[in-house]
Amino acid sequence: MKTLNASADYADGRRLSQNQQSLCPGLSCDDGFQICANLRNLRKKFFPCAVLAVALTGCSLTPDYQRPASPVSAAWPDNTKPGGVRRVADTDWQHYYPDPRLQALISAALENNRDLRIATARIAEARAQYGIQQADRLPNFNVTAGRNASLTPAGASAFSPNALHSQRYDVGISLVSFELDFWGRVGSLSEAAKAGYLATEAAQRAFRLSLIADVANAYLSLLEMRERAQLTAETARTRAETRGLTARRRDLGVSSDLDFLQADGAYQAALAERANLERQQAAAGNLLDVLVGQPLAQMKNLPAGRSLAGQDITTDLIAGLPAEVLLQRPDVLAAEHKLIAANANIGAARAAFLPRITLTGSVGTASRTLAGLFDAGSGAWSFQPALTLPLFDAGRNSANLDVAEARKVIAVAEYEKTIQQAFREVADLLNAREKLAEQLAAQEANADAQNRRLKLVEARYGVGIVNHLEVLDAQRESFAAQQGALQVRRTLLSAAAQLYKALAGQDSAANEASK
Repeated sequence: MKTLNASADYADGRRLSQNQQSLCPGLSCDDGFQICANLRNLRKKFFPCAVLAVALTGCSLTPDYQRPASPVSAAWPDNTKPGGVRRVADTDWQHYYPDPRLQALISAALENNRDLRIATARIAEARAQYGIQQADRLPNFNVTAGRNASLTPAGASAFSPNALHSQRYDVGISLVSFELDFWGRVGSLSEAAKAGYLATEAAQRAFRLSLIADVANAYLSLLEMRERAQLTAETARTRAETRGLTARRRDLGVSSDLDFLQADGAYQAALAERANLERQQAAAGNLLDVLVGQPLAQMKNLPAGRSLAGQDITTDLIAGLPAEVLLQRPDVLAAEHKLIAANANIGAARAAFLPRITLTGSVGTASRTLAGLFDAGSGAWSFQPALTLPLFDAGRNSANLDVAEARKVIAVAEYEKTIQQAFREVADLLNAREKLAEQLAAQEANADAQNRRLKLVEARYGVGIVNHLEVLDAQRESFAAQQGALQVRRTLLSAAAQLYKALAGQDSAANEASK
């Protein structure tokens, strides 16, 4: 082996550093000297050089990441009131939804929902993919043992007319094609895999919040349909009594056939509405079964629930500034991590244009006999560094770089779109919080007024002051007002559930799992 002196090593190191200064500004001549010296001594220092190879992975061609400017206003629209008394960060969903039955259903959904299981499994998949990519940044060593035997028949060898039989035993440790990541290609791929894992984790937390809101909304819809069906059943019973009274008055000649037909039509309309609401109640129950992950009828020890009026879901949450709210939403975080991954992939695509250095080698013992493997003088080694420089690839690397840059443009647009959608969602819900409360107060006052009117008209009809048409009109108005009040109350409660999700409400179980 030719012996090289320090001056030659230093000259080679100077050339190495000068060639790579543009991509690795921190690489000095002394660093280059040390690299070359260590590379030439690999035959004597195999394992120390493997450690050195890990230390060489410092350069990166990934563009500096800069978060895009927010494409929304710095303040909420003038028609919204973001004020409140509670911070969403201090309010867990167990305290936000006080109904014990709803709490039990949400807990069951977080445990049994199939879509959530899929999202959780995707986190494990992304974490494993990141671990695989991260492993490429470190050398992989294998313990190898083998026997190589061969027989060359007589006359087949140019060196001997006799039959040749040979065998060899090998035991050693091998380094499997380790890439010196001078330009950060492997590091960029690892960074992209990590960002992809974090994006998947944030997407799973976003799904958990959506699932909580969906279960709450389905439960509230079930309560609404149930209470409206009960109200309709009571209305049908009352109209049946009115129908019977009208029939008797007709028999006595006090009322006409027209009055009876009007009473009968109102009664049949109530029956039809009851059937419609019972159908919707069954559909809401089926949806809740799917969200929870099991039929509610099979769930044991479910606590008693509350009525719509007793839900006590307050919407006194502080919205804060848009930047404070939107940037902590898990869906926005997921979109940003995807953007970071796309940015890192550009670095990997750029590094594909540069030389790639891989190391393959082994060190161990070799012998013609198994018993002589560990005798003195049986040491063996091999070292196979390889440098690959793209020469002609028909534009493949350029196309891959174009793809990476295009995907970053897409990721930026998707990130900005996610922020815009989040801004609109929060602004709509902040506005709904106030307006729905006003609408509910007016609707309940209307229902109370219509109910008092109905009682008055029925009393006057009993003494013959008003005709039956006025009674029917009062019944319809009272029924519609009460149904409307239930609908508005459920809409207000559903808006409260959606607002908690939109403001990135806390999920202590998810937070503990992500640590």
